This record gives sequence, C-alpha cells and structure tokens, in this order.
Amino acid sequence: MEFKELDPILHSQLRLAVVSLLIGVREAEFTFLKEKTNATAGNLSVQINKLKDAGYIEVIKQFSNNYPQTICKITKKGIDAFEAYVHALQSYMNPGG
Repeated sequence: MEFKELDPILHSQLRLAVVSLLIGVREAEFTFLKEKTNATAGNLSVQINKLKDAGYIEVIKQFSNNYPQTICKITKKGIDAFEAYVHALQSYMNPGG
C-alpha cells in the first residue's frame, strides 16, 4: 500500500477551511471567510495570498459603497487540488482497500 502525498498548500488548517468554504459557494467576501473561519484578518490575509500564489483561488479587490471589498473565488486548479487532497486523505482512512 502506498500512501499518497498530501498537498502542503491544503494541509494547513486555515487554508483547507478557506478552500472548503469556497468549494461550496464558489466565491466569497473576505469578511465572510473571516467570520466562518474565526481567523484574524492578518493571518487570513497571509493564507489567502498563499492560496492565490498557488493558483487555487482568484482574489478580486473592488469597492462597494466606497468601501474596499475583497472577493475570493475558487479556480479550476483549486477544485482539482481539493478533490485530489480529499482522495489522498481517503487512502489514509482506508489503507487496505
């Protein structure tokens, strides 16, 4: 039995939480992600940048009613990486089968 390597980008709890949320909603505002993950703005910002640099999410900065707004969108690469990660995890949970 060979265990699949787990994606180091998704193996961080906060990055995995962000991608999991985005899988469900496709795109979300920074404040929504901050609320749902209970992360500090600074930490969330750093982790979002790591996901963006990996190509897993797209970050759109815009203004809404004169307030800055950051939208995070899951990419095809992000969806594929998440599915591969889940598949790899399953191999750990069922090593015999």
